[in-house]
Amino acid sequence: MTGLWYFPGMPLWIDSHCHLDAAEFAADAAAVRARARACQVVHCVLPAVEVGNFDTVRQLAHAGADSYALGIHPLYVAQAGDADLATLDAHLLRYRDDPRLVAVGEIGLDFFVPALCQSPLRERQEFFYQEQLKLARKHDLPVLLHVRRSVDGVLKGLRDTAQGRAWSGIAHAFNGSAQQAQAFIALGFKLGFGGALTFERALQLRRLAVSLPLDALVLETDSPDMPPQWLYRSAEQRAGGAAQGRNEPAELPRIGTELAALRGLSVDALAAATCRNTLVALPRLRDLLPGVW
Repeated sequence: MTGLWYFPGMPLWIDSHCHLDAAEFAADAAAVRARARACQVVHCVLPAVEVGNFDTVRQLAHAGADSYALGIHPLYVAQAGDADLATLDAHLLRYRDDPRLVAVGEIGLDFFVPALCQSPLRERQEFFYQEQLKLARKHDLPVLLHVRRSVDGVLKGLRDTAQGRAWSGIAHAFNGSAQQAQAFIALGFKLGFGGALTFERALQLRRLAVSLPLDALVLETDSPDMPPQWLYRSAEQRAGGAAQGRNEPAELPRIGTELAALRGLSVDALAAATCRNTLVALPRLRDLLPGVW
């Protein structure tokens, strides 16, 4: 980080998962990042989702003094070829000394989308997940995990490829059980919480956000996806002409404030803890954010 652009004495935040390369931000990505910076979001982690956006996330991370991860998302395996795994391997090798490359991701399994639950795509996404875990081990990098309705399968893959070493990384957008949360924590992972916890009807998720150890939690927006309650519009509302609010990293402090209230913590304490946890999950961030925490 260059210069002291943030306001000392105010809470600082890390968005541990956001997609600034998404089409929704194509016209104003720099302004989106500037708004987040004005809200004390000092760092954003930008995961790739396919080979075609590897260079984009890297360039955005360097332009915004942020960081990035490289990987093939389970929703993109249908159009990915086996050669894409070799491309990922080559990029991880080429940029191994880039301090802004902090993880392999976004990788994992998705058993929410019906087509991905059936052959041949179920087996294909499982293959891509396993191979990318092997690459994370080969290049000694943490992983950013997609775990939508697939926690047990994701955990099994981690155990099968542990190679006798502890993992590190983040189970992004976690929404499993308390037992599954503890399994991730035992393997060395932090759990990502974002806009979904702001919905009062998300009772199980809010209970988890309160009951889990504070040192297991990190914050994320997953922007432009996973909008918080104040931006969400139902299908009926959208049909009536209401516009869906666009989620972006500037929403993170408000999400964090809601989590702090749920846990009965000060905003300062919650912000500091979740940022420290992110540095543990993604150790290369320590060199990018010296002296901030």
